[in-house]
Amino acid sequence: MTTLILGATTNPTRYASLAAERLVSRGHRIIPVGIKQGKVQGAEILNGLPDVPEVDTVTLYVGPVHQPQYYDWLLRVAPRRIIFNPGTENAELMKLARENDIEVVAGCTLVMLAGGTY
Repeated sequence: MTTLILGATTNPTRYASLAAERLVSRGHRIIPVGIKQGKVQGAEILNGLPDVPEVDTVTLYVGPVHQPQYYDWLLRVAPRRIIFNPGTENAELMKLARENDIEVVAGCTLVMLAGGTY
């Protein structure tokens, strides 16, 4: 299963970095996307709106004010679901996702992984 981490960072104290570590440790493939440069768990952080292979899940670590620039791109990526981590909830993007048959999950990737509900 491939998870795109939107808001990826090399800062090990950030939740996006912790999610990358835990996803990889559980055998998930990650595609980190963000504005930072560098690698996360051995994967290069992609910048801009990159072409990506098939994605099952997008986990958001970008706040609502910065999300509109990603709307059309996320719909083109067409994941099965988008996880809106705490602080990333956005009614407009949630509505767009649902209208495009993308499952919307308001939850925490780290908690889901720990509880076996990912």
